[in-house]
Amino acid sequence: MKKPRIMGILNVTPDSFSDGGNFTSHEAVTRQVEQMIADGADIIDVGGESTRPFAEPVPAKEELARVLPAIEAIGKISSTIPISIDTTKASVARAALAAGATMVNDISALRYDLEMIEVVRASVDPVIIMHMQGTPGDMQLKPQYEDVVAEICDFFIMRTEWMVSRGVDKSRIIVDPGIGFGKTLEHNLTILRNIKAVKQLGYPVLIGHSRKSFFDTLLQLPVQERDCPTAIVSALCTQQGADILRVHDVAKTAAAVRLVEALPQDAA
Repeated sequence: MKKPRIMGILNVTPDSFSDGGNFTSHEAVTRQVEQMIADGADIIDVGGESTRPFAEPVPAKEELARVLPAIEAIGKISSTIPISIDTTKASVARAALAAGATMVNDISALRYDLEMIEVVRASVDPVIIMHMQGTPGDMQLKPQYEDVVAEICDFFIMRTEWMVSRGVDKSRIIVDPGIGFGKTLEHNLTILRNIKAVKQLGYPVLIGHSRKSFFDTLLQLPVQERDCPTAIVSALCTQQGADILRVHDVAKTAAAVRLVEALPQDAA
């Protein structure tokens, strides 16, 4: 079993669903990044636009004003930790990469901004593409699938072939099935049961399940009480071979991963 990398979430937004407004100052960003690195984060994912259900778009200028200081602050804390920029905008991705980001995380799978493929092609860094039915503004209104895992896999085949045909090396691509993005509770659970099926596409798989609303639907837990079940799901994802776990509470997921590593494989 290969140990997954842990991606710590740094939302520098005033309106993210679980930590909006918590990390908008330089001091708060510095404290959070230092803590995540100490807790075992392998990557820091910086986002300046909330993608929660029914979120409103943010102008590129405002998004840049949020993420660039955070990226620069992370670079001063650690010169080696990979920094991911969570954006759908080419101008934001380009500026973030120039400022020190080393990975692009696009929830639209390069569909929203036609210039994003040019930014990605000009880079040598990894790019994460996510599956989402609809947009953040309407994705949870009435998501429907005949076979959610098969449709996600078909989507990734289509998008990755398109990217490769435009000069993006296959080895740079990471796929994210998009837990909570245009999915019901049962869709999310089906994806989590079938990570191995997504891995069969031949790309590293990122799972972003942290504090998602399906924990409330399933367990009736408010946002502030979802880190323990998030860590349990992280352990299950580790057993299925997930390559990156994108989480808010790095320490709990790092502990969960260590426990899985310590268990005999037949027990897993």
